[in-house]
Amino acid sequence: MSEIQTTKYDVDNDYNNNRKNIIKFSIYSLIGGFMFFIPITINENTSIMLDHMVTFIRNTFPAFVPYYLLIVIALGAIYPFINGTWNKGKVNTVLSFFKLLGLVAALMIVFNIGPAWLFNPDMGPFILNSLVTPVGILVPIGAVFLALIVSYGLLEFIGVLMQRIMRPVWKTPGRSAIDAVASFVGSYSIGLLITNRVFKEGKYSVKEASIIATGFSTVSVTFMVVVANTLDLMGIWNLYFWSTLVITFLVTAITVRIWPLNKMSNEYYDGAEPQYEEIITENRIKTAWEQAMKVADNAPSLFENIKMNLKDGMVMTMAILPSIMSIGLLGLVLAEYTPIFDIVGYIFYPFTWLVQLPEPLLAAKAVSMGIVEMFLPALMVTEAVLITKYVIAVVCISSIIFFSAVVPVILSTDIPISIPKLIVIWFERVVLTILIAAPVGYLLL
Repeated sequence: MSEIQTTKYDVDNDYNNNRKNIIKFSIYSLIGGFMFFIPITINENTSIMLDHMVTFIRNTFPAFVPYYLLIVIALGAIYPFINGTWNKGKVNTVLSFFKLLGLVAALMIVFNIGPAWLFNPDMGPFILNSLVTPVGILVPIGAVFLALIVSYGLLEFIGVLMQRIMRPVWKTPGRSAIDAVASFVGSYSIGLLITNRVFKEGKYSVKEASIIATGFSTVSVTFMVVVANTLDLMGIWNLYFWSTLVITFLVTAITVRIWPLNKMSNEYYDGAEPQYEEIITENRIKTAWEQAMKVADNAPSLFENIKMNLKDGMVMTMAILPSIMSIGLLGLVLAEYTPIFDIVGYIFYPFTWLVQLPEPLLAAKAVSMGIVEMFLPALMVTEAVLITKYVIAVVCISSIIFFSAVVPVILSTDIPISIPKLIVIWFERVVLTILIAAPVGYLLL
């Protein structure tokens, strides 16, 4: 069982006054912060710079991108069988064979071979273009700039300042504030990449990493715009955005206090030396600066850092893409051609009825589909009344966990959280979001 150190942080003043450390911290943090957190408008599209880079690559090399993705998927599909991890446990075995199925599906889609249903715009093309492509480009590029965020003191600086909020409310270190912002502004894949990297460095326990992965790693603001446009909510965009932000993190504050998250292990990554976050009670800004300078002083060279992060990003991309291709496609097939989600919807019906949503059964069926792909609930209620649209739009973001992308990404990390527990957390988040969002909607709409 880990314990948080509470001794005063003693740091050599040479760290604070070293111009090289100050420059590394300031310049690299500014560049990293700009790439991850500052929305800018290019060609009438407002998003973070990383997203603009993905758009640029997709538009500039449209013929090359599918083959790049195919190569990455192929490498990811055969990698478990090369390194021998495919038979290390039932989950690894099942996921490894799903990755092979993902490769087969990708080959058929890219080379236009296969049954007609596969080429339905809401099936194979949707998975490839809307999920696999942005993740496949974003994660490696994001990994390069991730080095600037996590390795030169910004993580520690923000962590000390946010400690008094993060730990009491969400039971995570102050440094997890970076994950929360990166996920909400940028992408769940980037947030999980940060989480996994910090977890492997011994800065998060298993419990803390699990809370962050399932509580903060939601879809980006950009995708919130897509949901709002689909449900004709742009007229109340500010209400939708800010209330969703508050509700999402409020739901996380509740889920960390109930099973399974409250019973997760407090151990650290196997082989990593735990780096406990010190509890700071005075001179907070001074201590934040001192910790940042020490990290900057001990950081590897920029080239080595980028190389290490790029390698991690590519390995994660290889693990993610074939899983998204297969598991995501299977989920869409079940949603389209079987009544399974009509049946699952009845589980949520008591909650949608309790909060008096119009057409509660429709809303219940809609939220049940979110476990497959977060966008599907929105497609189910495009003709519903405003309050139902609002609640479903919030659920799309706040539920966080879905099998077409987030679950494969979490499973490709080193965070040991099982699929059954992920499903339980998803259920808890959906129910809590319905119970909170509906009264908010009735009050403010």
